[in-house]
Amino acid sequence: MKKTPRRKEMLLKGIAMLLSVILATAVCWHEIGTLLTSGKVDSESAMVQSIMDKTATPGVAILSATGGKTEFKTYGYADKAQGKEVTADSLFEIGSTTKAFTALAVIMLQDQGDLAYTDDVSQYLPEFAPTYKGDKVKITINQLLAHTSGIPSWSIRLIPEGSGQEQLAATIHKMSSLALDTNPGSAYQYATVNYDILAAVIERVTGRSYQEYVTEHILKPLGMNDSYFSTGQEWKPEPLAQGYRVFFGKSMAYDAPRYYGNIAAGYLVTNLKDLQHWVNAQMGSGEVPDNLRKAIQQSHEPDLLTTGHEAENQFYAFGWSQDRETRVIRHSGSNPNYSSQAIIDPERKEGVFVLANLNSTAPTLIAQNIYDNMQGQPMKTFKYDDTYILMDGIGSLLVVLTVIGITFKLIRLAGGRSDFATEKGIRRQKIKARVTLFIRALLLLLVLGWPFLVNYNYTMISVWMSYSVLLWMGLASLSCVLSMILAGRHWR
Repeated sequence: MKKTPRRKEMLLKGIAMLLSVILATAVCWHEIGTLLTSGKVDSESAMVQSIMDKTATPGVAILSATGGKTEFKTYGYADKAQGKEVTADSLFEIGSTTKAFTALAVIMLQDQGDLAYTDDVSQYLPEFAPTYKGDKVKITINQLLAHTSGIPSWSIRLIPEGSGQEQLAATIHKMSSLALDTNPGSAYQYATVNYDILAAVIERVTGRSYQEYVTEHILKPLGMNDSYFSTGQEWKPEPLAQGYRVFFGKSMAYDAPRYYGNIAAGYLVTNLKDLQHWVNAQMGSGEVPDNLRKAIQQSHEPDLLTTGHEAENQFYAFGWSQDRETRVIRHSGSNPNYSSQAIIDPERKEGVFVLANLNSTAPTLIAQNIYDNMQGQPMKTFKYDDTYILMDGIGSLLVVLTVIGITFKLIRLAGGRSDFATEKGIRRQKIKARVTLFIRALLLLLVLGWPFLVNYNYTMISVWMSYSVLLWMGLASLSCVLSMILAGRHWR
């Protein structure tokens, strides 16, 4: 029987779908393997390597402290292109685990009588005047420390890009008339900007730059001599690990834009050798000046009435997420091309600090497994996927499918218009064309506008997410336009 044009079209579509599945599976095989396999936990090294493989993390550095002993372990590469392996001297940006250093500076200034936790922030920063439901409100230093200021989490996208010292003031200016999500002090909402505002307060009180004050009063006294704050202007030391981002399931070198205005919340650079002093100080060990030791102790014993309540028996204070029952303190850190995780039990003198040169959940998963192992608990297999890897996997799959769709649309466009012989067929085609135009126009608006629906923007996507997401957005937009052009042939 001779095949009709309709049957031929259906056959071609079936073949196209099969090819799409095969090609998408081949391209996204790494992500599929990540989703379907659980990983190995028969040893610590196998667990670490398994998580690194699944999250496409190039290099990891681990500090573990227990029984008065500190141990360093390193895996993978600080720079893949140069074949440079991670060592205890390798430097990493630690992201939001920087916040505990900032909080410690505030505690020390409070102990000296230079400020008080209950002070209105506008007392030091008159230009900072946020509102709640249209009315100006008072935000205290305590509320910034506990993330109960009411500043929304999405405010991170307001931090301007730049490496000049004026960027901190520019950040405060961006937040000056911000409409708060909640009344200050009434609810917890993690917003990295809270600690940038604290940095500006520190500068106003001390008359010095934030990094100068913290370096002189915290880093140097602890012996953290290799550590520094990355501003984007400094000379990059040779031990600095190359940062990476994920793209199509693989890690690629990535030098992320600099945001000096976020220096106090995410831009401390350090290594295992220096972190040894920091972790020991949290556990009450090592040579620590009395004023610094006192401040560290206070950071572990906050007033529960002013903390940010994250969950039952879990609260946030002084740059730490703290467990009310176990007294364990922890914090994760994420920069566009680095990540970290700290878990410390000051009473039992046990702790883990994990660094990575790609923004992934690898440090958190690794640190938790090592800490659980310290407590005699079994390490957990990798049963869920990393958020960033998942987004890259979905983006990569959509890119492949969209490219195939675009190819077929281009072929149809090159083939010209095929008219129906009957008037009924032409009328049906016009109706279909109108529906297609309407649906594709809506899809185009959704593809271009979804970042704003979740309080993101294109800059945030390009800086933080996999390139596959942006690539898909561009290709999906092109696909919608091509569909509209094809439908437009039958509009009249």
